[in-house]
Amino acid sequence: MKFKIADIRSDYSKEKLDIGSMEKDPIVQLDHWLEEAIEADLPEPTAMCLSTVDPDGQPSSRMVLLKGIQNGKLQFYTNYNSQKSRELKLNPKCAISIYWPHFERQINILGSVTKAAPETSDHYFHSRPWKSQVGAWASPQSEPISSRKVIMLNFAKYTAKYLGQKVPRPPHWGGFVVEPVVFNFWQGRPNRLHDRIKYSRQSSGDWKMERIAP
Repeated sequence: MKFKIADIRSDYSKEKLDIGSMEKDPIVQLDHWLEEAIEADLPEPTAMCLSTVDPDGQPSSRMVLLKGIQNGKLQFYTNYNSQKSRELKLNPKCAISIYWPHFERQINILGSVTKAAPETSDHYFHSRPWKSQVGAWASPQSEPISSRKVIMLNFAKYTAKYLGQKVPRPPHWGGFVVEPVVFNFWQGRPNRLHDRIKYSRQSSGDWKMERIAP
């Protein structure tokens, strides 16, 4: 590599975080930051890194898209036969990281996961582009395939099958709902003395806010 990675550095100075100026409910604070990211026309403003753990305790991470926030819970959608879904079935807990470098911000979230109601998954599935609906049938997500030709042939098969029709939601595809228990809001600051505000859900259902060291 021609670049010396260890020498790549950025300083942060755009914003700051104070407990007194932040919302008491972390979901409301998330809404504010998300709206700013969307209004700034950032690429993939709803992208989030989802981490799960396999039976041996090996974590794995991948990017998914946040597709809804309802009743204080986050929603995303996927193939229920995928690696992430199999791991969530065995251990229904996850970690989520959202990063907006333009604003020098990230949010780290811990929570428990359940499947979305079938009607919720149906509603979102049929809001997707028609070809994306067909694609949900075509891909055996996370399974080994001999070549890309496999999924292209599957896509052609299901395109012909559902041409001119409403595509039914596959039984192996749907949503997950994440109920957060911890939020960690991070704002980059000069000299690596970053601001971090942590929200922890209490047994009463209220949120405890505290500043933590960078």
